[in-house]
Amino acid sequence: MNSMPHNMEDILNCCVSGFHQYVLSAPVHLSFVSQSLCSMLGVCETELLHDSRDLYALLVHPSDRRLYTDFIHALRQKEQTLTAEYRLVKRDGSVIFVKDTATSQLTDDGTLCACSVLADITDIKAENSSFQFLNSAIPCGLLKYTCEKTPRITYINRNMLDILRLPDSKSGELDYLELYKSNIFLMIPMEERRRFSMYLKRVYSEGTPIAGEITLLRCDGTRAYIFGLVTRGVNEQGIDEFQSICMDITDRHRERKTSETQRYIKALTDVYDKIFEFNIGANTVKCLYCNDSTTFRGFENVAIQLDDAIEKYIIDSVVADEQEEMRSFFGAFCQKRLYSSGARPPQITYHAISSHGGIKAYTGIFIMLDEMTSLFCCRPAPDPADDEALRTENDQLKQNIKDLVLRFRDGIAAFEVTPENTVIPLYASDNVCEFFGYTREEWLPLMKTATPIEKFVAYSDVSYEDFAELLRSGEAEFTYYDFKTESERRIKAICSQKGPSGSASRYVMLYSVEDGRHGQEQAQNAMPTENRTVSIRTFGYFDVFVGDRPIAFKNKKSKELFALLVDRRGGYVTSDEAIGFLWEDEPVNSVTLSRYRKVALRLKNALEEYGISDVIETIDGKRRIVPERVSCDLYDYLSDKDGHNHLFKGSYLTNYSWGETTLAELTGNIYAKEDR
Repeated sequence: MNSMPHNMEDILNCCVSGFHQYVLSAPVHLSFVSQSLCSMLGVCETELLHDSRDLYALLVHPSDRRLYTDFIHALRQKEQTLTAEYRLVKRDGSVIFVKDTATSQLTDDGTLCACSVLADITDIKAENSSFQFLNSAIPCGLLKYTCEKTPRITYINRNMLDILRLPDSKSGELDYLELYKSNIFLMIPMEERRRFSMYLKRVYSEGTPIAGEITLLRCDGTRAYIFGLVTRGVNEQGIDEFQSICMDITDRHRERKTSETQRYIKALTDVYDKIFEFNIGANTVKCLYCNDSTTFRGFENVAIQLDDAIEKYIIDSVVADEQEEMRSFFGAFCQKRLYSSGARPPQITYHAISSHGGIKAYTGIFIMLDEMTSLFCCRPAPDPADDEALRTENDQLKQNIKDLVLRFRDGIAAFEVTPENTVIPLYASDNVCEFFGYTREEWLPLMKTATPIEKFVAYSDVSYEDFAELLRSGEAEFTYYDFKTESERRIKAICSQKGPSGSASRYVMLYSVEDGRHGQEQAQNAMPTENRTVSIRTFGYFDVFVGDRPIAFKNKKSKELFALLVDRRGGYVTSDEAIGFLWEDEPVNSVTLSRYRKVALRLKNALEEYGISDVIETIDGKRRIVPERVSCDLYDYLSDKDGHNHLFKGSYLTNYSWGETTLAELTGNIYAKEDR
């Protein structure tokens, strides 16, 4: 028996879900409805057909009628296919979600009609009900985007548009929303993209949500700080997609940063007599703190034009013979010539009139808070005898910690050690937090409570025995890795003496000490300048030669980092990018950043030992090889000069899997040369 439909109407009635046909010429009305549409809505054909009214529109949910009206209006503009989602109210009062796909076209007599097909997506919408609840109940941004390598945004709500400050598109102007939709990474800063990509990979592979803070680039160029959650879901077509919920915490982030800065400044007031805020962006100077009765007390927290403030400070304070030197120092700061990567904060020593009217030696130092803001901190220059005086000082004098730290040139940490053998950190730089194995977030609570010594030093390279020896002998030295300068440095620790009764607290100060021995050893090991020809072999296994002498890299990762810089052919490589290659399966975080900095330091030390440190250039944590200072088979081959065409034999950086991308390029280059 043949059960196939006999004509087109049977097909539309039985086989096409919710099919109906419009006449779009005024007045808009339905000219045909299928039985499947009637069954979907629980109505009969006569309740939908009318020559002068759109009865179907009466079944659209009241809250969605504006959307439906706009959909029909758009269909009437030209021949096209459009899709819309809205709700319909059935005869029994229940509500269904439908996806309406309609195609408008002109008939032979010039009438504009449209054929529409409905898909019931109620079940899919029910699965995302919690997502929709957040959209309507909580002021947070919502996003849906594809699981492709370059994700495309498929849904973005009004709150997210407001977070990103995306303007409404205007005719003739760039549509920023469509630009952002084409690639979600456009709203992620470069330094965050690697981390965000790793999060997406983990969510997709493990199927578990990930939440955390991240920075977004707003359309106006500013940055928003959000707390977001990424989860994997399924879209209306049953295809995997990412879904994100974003809460704007920009104000809270700024308040937290301001609070941290204020705590930092409060710690600095224990060390410095005067603290000035230099804001290059606003071209102002503000006196934040002044502990004496000088003229600056009258200008605390008042922003003054930068040039006026500098001149007033020089004229009112610095002795005449040193005023020009101070002008040059401040001038270099204003032109951003004082800071350099890996260097110590810029300092100057000068003589100025003290609050008592006498001439006194002072030291001043610029401490950078961010790219635009720095603190200029001043204090009396220390007496050479102060170190010894501090070491023998008795706690029974009940000296304030401020008096203790004022005696150091480079105070970087202070601790109170109680008679109960507990430690209370008073303040510390980020470097010292890392030295003791804590993050800054973990360090701050320690400053409010007493921690047993054993527990306090458990995460650091310092053993409990070493710390106990410090308390017994009164002084010790340790080595730590300075993340700011990316170098290994030494710190000296001095502890105040224990009182006879043992009932008073003791204080420990840590400060950096200079060590020129490492540089002297490197100078002795460096090769003569005339023998510093650097040759690099990339075809096959990677190796580096200085003259005829191969570099014996002591660390495999430092050698791989050098190979990565060579592969980039003179382009800068950021920390995040390098981590992505050196540790492909690990995200960018404090652990991998610490590991990478140590690898970079070892590479720097290795090159310095051979006297070729100038082949690597470092700016703001980014590194590149200087091609003109090396001889490299890859560079010679790509130069396409005669005599170098034979260099490539089909293998490249055999040591490293990530070299396959360039290998494919080189292989294609062979075929291109053969075609020529």
